[in-house]
Amino acid sequence: MDYSHQTSLVPCGQDKYISKNELLLHLKTYNLYYEGQNLQLRHREEEDEFIVEGLLNISWGLRRPIRLQMQDDNERIRPPPSSSSWHSGCNLGAQGTTLKPLTVPKVQISEVDAPPEGDQMPSSTDSRGLKPLQEDTPQLMRTRSDVGVRRRGNVRTPSDQRRIRRHRFSINGHFYNHKTSVFTPAYGSVTNVRINSTMTTPQVLKLLLNKFKIENSAEEFALYVVHTSGEKQKLKATDYPLIARILQGPCEQVSKVFLMEKDQVEEVTYDVAQYIKFEMPVLKSFIQKLQEEEDREVKKLMRKYTVLRLMIRQRLEEIAETPATI
Repeated sequence: MDYSHQTSLVPCGQDKYISKNELLLHLKTYNLYYEGQNLQLRHREEEDEFIVEGLLNISWGLRRPIRLQMQDDNERIRPPPSSSSWHSGCNLGAQGTTLKPLTVPKVQISEVDAPPEGDQMPSSTDSRGLKPLQEDTPQLMRTRSDVGVRRRGNVRTPSDQRRIRRHRFSINGHFYNHKTSVFTPAYGSVTNVRINSTMTTPQVLKLLLNKFKIENSAEEFALYVVHTSGEKQKLKATDYPLIARILQGPCEQVSKVFLMEKDQVEEVTYDVAQYIKFEMPVLKSFIQKLQEEEDREVKKLMRKYTVLRLMIRQRLEEIAETPATI
């Protein structure tokens, strides 16, 4: 990449700008850290606008379950096979290939081996209803080998498999069925989205929710930059998450971008974060020292204003004792 010196400014938030030269230096450090990985970022010029694009790692930090779509609205629905085709998969394979129909041999069934009442034998155009006889019948073993009758409990038809695939999708490599469409992602697990430096925080949130077919509104969530020190900085709606990540540096052991509930997390400033990891006795000693310092400052102010008050009173008395001149 050409990291030539530039003098123009790049927006990094509302009324906030950074020089292109400084941003390129941060970008160079970022790409050196991720050298040889797909997290490297690229930049380009488009209509005199400097644009950085690439993958942004986002960690899940949700405390409440999220709702997932039961089915992808954009997925094409395949029509069911015609009634004249073999529904057991003789004409339609698992990959949609056409197979040669097999000839079903005639099976002699005696009255002793007849199925119980209520079960009807299927027509010659439907092989799903073909029921095997007892396992120790020699003729049945040949019939099962010729026709390929399968147990329904263990093997699904191609149409069933396609229907199950429609109702499954993956989040971080885990597949979920539509019956379990409400769940909470593991805290701290990482995902990523491909964005650019012109996308604001709400746009990145919507892109992430659409990627995993999450039905919750993007207004319920926010992006936070969380430091190992405990500092939590909420990205504003006018901020650009990719620029913020570049300026924070590439090392995720120092800071990470988290997706969290907007109403469940409070920002923690740097001044407060530096005290978070201390033990309770140490914090109590800090409070005691601060209280003592406050008492000293109060006493100092009281002495100061006491002296001023005495000086004013003394001056007033001197004025009162002086005779008025005509």
